[in-house]
Amino acid sequence: MSVSDDGEEKRLFREAVRDVKRLRHRAHVPARPKPRPQARFARLDDLEVLRESLELRTGDLYGESGDQLTFRRGGVQDSVLRKLRRGQYRVEAELDLHGHTVAQAKLALREFLEGMLRAQARCVRIVHGKGLRSGHRGPVIKNAVNALLQRTDAVLAFCSARPVDGGTGAIYVLLRWR
Repeated sequence: MSVSDDGEEKRLFREAVRDVKRLRHRAHVPARPKPRPQARFARLDDLEVLRESLELRTGDLYGESGDQLTFRRGGVQDSVLRKLRRGQYRVEAELDLHGHTVAQAKLALREFLEGMLRAQARCVRIVHGKGLRSGHRGPVIKNAVNALLQRTDAVLAFCSARPVDGGTGAIYVLLRWR
């Protein structure tokens, strides 16, 4: 490229931008709108919470069982637990865990509770047995059911059933309505 070509290019450029006006510099640049805050650890699915709460821990199998099981969440009135003990809630479904291993019982309990929550059941009965064939370990299924139900948020209360409904080998479970 020769010098005359370079000068010609400059002249052409100046002629092309002759009418262009310099923009004023703005000190403030408008900010983009902030994204909506999102809960970082929010659960997307209630059933996933239920699955997590039903995960069995080794320590849950060998706890103190006693004969009678009773549990209620804070805010559940004495009268509600009393009615549950007396069998005054209509039992809408039953799950019998006789003959199950702990792993099978856990899976069956999970599926049963998921189905009952979808069906919006209020009260169910779970037959876990008394653990008479568990030997020195005591009532393994009973202890596992007790621990799993206590960690399930959808369970408001549970207690051992009346003798006519299975006594200490079964429990009434009161579920939260959604």
